[in-house]
Amino acid sequence: MANWTDPRATVSAPSSVGARADYDAGLRSYMLSVYNYMASGVLLTGIVALLFASSSFIVPVLNSPLRWLVMLAPLAFVMVMSFGINRISEGTLKALFWAYAAVMGLSMASIFLVFTGTSIAQTFFATAAAFAGLSLYGYTTKRDLSGFGTFLIMGVVGILVAMVINIFLQSSAMAFAISVLGVLLFAGLTAYDTQRIKSMYSYVAGTDFAGKAVVMGALQLYLDFVNMFMFLLQLFGGRRN
Repeated sequence: MANWTDPRATVSAPSSVGARADYDAGLRSYMLSVYNYMASGVLLTGIVALLFASSSFIVPVLNSPLRWLVMLAPLAFVMVMSFGINRISEGTLKALFWAYAAVMGLSMASIFLVFTGTSIAQTFFATAAAFAGLSLYGYTTKRDLSGFGTFLIMGVVGILVAMVINIFLQSSAMAFAISVLGVLLFAGLTAYDTQRIKSMYSYVAGTDFAGKAVVMGALQLYLDFVNMFMFLLQLFGGRRN
């Protein structure tokens, strides 16, 4: 989950009927833009991953030190976007988002060498269906999910630590447990982040920050989707012989 905040003062939702209707229309447009950017980013990642996996370059790259650049570059993009949001322009932020989605495609291309195309497609559509339901819940629920934020973020940190430890242990049982917990954590983050992004509209509506908020909201949901997909693929993906 991308970590970012807007330092501006809160803009309260309007109370009159006409103003409320305008506010709701603006909120729907804002959220639609977030989903459009997120879905376009996922599509770009998939296209780049498939093209790179089908090329003659993937094996030489994965067998060379360049693989570390491909693996770590997405993290660098997320850090620049998250910590530089108040210093870079909206146009630059959008360009970074598209570049990030493309680089993620390069880093994810190796899944086509490990898992069958059928299982990748099935897992993708299962993830899309789960994501849609969870995000809809986060958008429509009246329950305040903010209390789960700290727990979910701590869970993600714990998963990362466990994954590093398992690089040395190579435990299949631990890998299975990590994948199960990963799916649950990012399912929860999907609902939590959707509600958080929706709430952010009150802060950014009518400000110059709105465009940046759309991109960062798309990045948050993109990360939730991709991570849930990867953990589900580890659990249910059919491996090549």
